[in-house]
Order: sequence, then structure tokens, then C-alpha cells
Amino acid sequence: MEVHFLKKAQASIQALLIADLPETFVTRRIPKTLFEFGGIRGDRHFGITSKADSRQPMYPRGTEILNRRQITIVSEEELGQIAEELGVEKVLPEWLGANLLVKGFPGLTQLTQGSRILFPSVAGLICMGENMPCTLPGEEIQKYYEGHEKIATRFVKAGFKRRGIVCAVERPGIIHESDEVQILINDYSNPMQ
Repeated sequence: MEVHFLKKAQASIQALLIADLPETFVTRRIPKTLFEFGGIRGDRHFGITSKADSRQPMYPRGTEILNRRQITIVSEEELGQIAEELGVEKVLPEWLGANLLVKGFPGLTQLTQGSRILFPSVAGLICMGENMPCTLPGEEIQKYYEGHEKIATRFVKAGFKRRGIVCAVERPGIIHESDEVQILINDYSNPMQ
């Protein structure tokens, strides 16, 4: 029997956030939350299923599909790189609509699909892939840096391969903003199931 040794990494949660205002995707910070099957109850992306949109052109718009973006995660290190490229002081996770901000795993956006993020409460997320950058977060960033031109369109380039990931809840549990998480990196040559 072959024994599979996973590559592992660690990170710490710097912020937990929820998008619970109907008029905006911008998130607000909370000290703890419950990850349920479907995400964070009350968040705009909560649900086991969602409606197909421009990200799933293989289905007619509005078709009910599996919700692959229940939780969005960004890294402090990658937000710093985005800010540097945009020439601004900082980019906050709230402005990107993120649910989690992590520190200590600078290559978060390159995390392979199928990788797992495990929390002390035994909650677990499965990485569903990169969160592709669009102009909406750039427009939000622009509000805070009026003296900088064309941040909305420049964000798409600055956020490419740095915008973070989308995940689905694989195992429910309570999450705290100070949690240390374990990241199990999926190896496509011997993938986790």
C-alpha cells in the first residue's frame, strides 16, 4: 500500500468578514462565525447552490448550479503586492468582498483546486480555484484613492494571480479571527479525493 505524504503549510486568520448588506458586495469584520454547508449564513454568497452567471458560460444564465464560491479568501501578502502595483498605501479585504484574510501563506492564489484548509474547530474548506479579478473591487478601491487614476481597470491586472481563492465548506464548524489554520496542498499527480 502506497503512503501519500501531503505538502502542508500554515497560516493565521487576520480577519473574518461577512457581506450581509444587500446593496453592496463589500464585507465587514466580525470576531467569529459558523461555517455551515453553504458558507456563512446571511452572507451574499451563502448557499449550497447558486445561479449561473458570466463565470459559467457553459450554462444558461440563471441555471441552478453548485455554489463553488461560498467563501472567498485573500492573503495579506498578496494584498500588499496589489497595493504596491497600484501605487496605493493599502488594499483592504473588505474592498474585495473577502470572507477571510490570512497571513503566512503568500502564494494563496496559486493554491491548487482540491486543497483543504483546516481549522482548529475541525471545520474544513475545499479550494475551488482562483477568484478572478474584475473591475468592481477596483471601483471600491478607487473611492479611497481619488488622486490615483484608473484603479478600477488597473486592478484587474494588479489582482491577476493575487486576488485570492474561492472555497466551499466541506465540514462545518466555528471560526475565530485568531485561528491558526493548516493548509493541505493538493498534488495533482496524486490527488486528494
